[in-house]
Amino acid sequence: MVALGLIIFGAAVAVYETAPEDPETKQVDLTVLSEKLDGSCTVTWADPYADERRKGHYQCDPDRDPMFMGLANDPDTGYGWDVGWMVTEGPSKGDLFILGQDDAEYDKAIDLSDELIGLSLLVLIIGVVGGSIRSLYRLSGASPPVVRTARRLEQVASRLAQDHTQAVDAVRTAWEPLRQSLLDEALGQVSVEELWQATDGGFDAAELRRCHTRTARDVLDAGTPVLSRLPGVEPGAAEQLVAAAQALADGAVRAGAGRELLERSDPRVADLLNALSVLVRVGPEGRAAAESAAELAALLGPLLEWAEPAGSRRQMLRADAKERAAAKDAVGRLRQLLRMAEQRGSFDQFAQTSIDLLRGPDADPAGIAARVDFETRPEAYGYLLTELAVPEPQPVPV
Repeated sequence: MVALGLIIFGAAVAVYETAPEDPETKQVDLTVLSEKLDGSCTVTWADPYADERRKGHYQCDPDRDPMFMGLANDPDTGYGWDVGWMVTEGPSKGDLFILGQDDAEYDKAIDLSDELIGLSLLVLIIGVVGGSIRSLYRLSGASPPVVRTARRLEQVASRLAQDHTQAVDAVRTAWEPLRQSLLDEALGQVSVEELWQATDGGFDAAELRRCHTRTARDVLDAGTPVLSRLPGVEPGAAEQLVAAAQALADGAVRAGAGRELLERSDPRVADLLNALSVLVRVGPEGRAAAESAAELAALLGPLLEWAEPAGSRRQMLRADAKERAAAKDAVGRLRQLLRMAEQRGSFDQFAQTSIDLLRGPDADPAGIAARVDFETRPEAYGYLLTELAVPEPQPVPV
């Protein structure tokens, strides 16, 4: 009976080992050259491993956003664009891979393997004791499909969080030269005498002038450590002086970051409108999706580490009792998160929002489309700029 049980178990392991597993992949932009109604399409993509642009067949999403549908008769766009997955390891590195294409075959092999393991367990229970039974028990917590699906969801969620962060950083980067321009214009016109009136005094304005600190701009450039060592500055006055200049700077930025600034004909304003337009297009729903993706990725990351042994029966056999217990608990929590994500349609929502963010303003460096969009909804652009880049007013310490 023991020999029979071991033979059946060996067959289960053989079936499991031959089950196809998804390779490591990453997202890649696709240019669709032709497409059928069912989504079967011919695409081109950049292969960084072969350092060339390749052409092949793929299963596109026929229900993707119309913005990604090109003109069939346009030789430059073909049928538009889509996002796919490219293999990053093994002999197929650089090839396209359709997520889930091997799931049916994989699940079928795993089901057969599970059935054989169950049968072998029944046979071995009759003929083995002790360590043999414990070894088989270790396999009970293995859940490769759950771990594999959770990894995919974590990748998509992390990618969206990263894309949203990059879009926000692009706004702040484009805003910085305009902010500096506003500061230079406003602070250079305010003398230290005017700052004296805005504080409790505590410093000699004439002494500051002799030390080449004449304006609010000079005060901020010097900072508290330098000012506190200048003659005529009483203890604590340097902090008040810097705070007053900073409040003036923040006020100038808040006052200048409005529609009048965004309506200027300036290449720097065009860059800012382009950066803002990406986030305005995705709207509050896109931001909520990005925040949800960041939270979900933060939850999935540690759980996937704890569930690592459950991703493979071989690893589960090698794990100790503490690692197996942690893996089983993590798999249970992963199932709950996957169930919630499926109910909310998170996978599709994250992928679509990431595509919208990746679209970016690269095709319109002059910002014409962004300016037209700004004219239709200037409040949205102004609100977003204020929220992302304009400081909240701070009280001046006394």
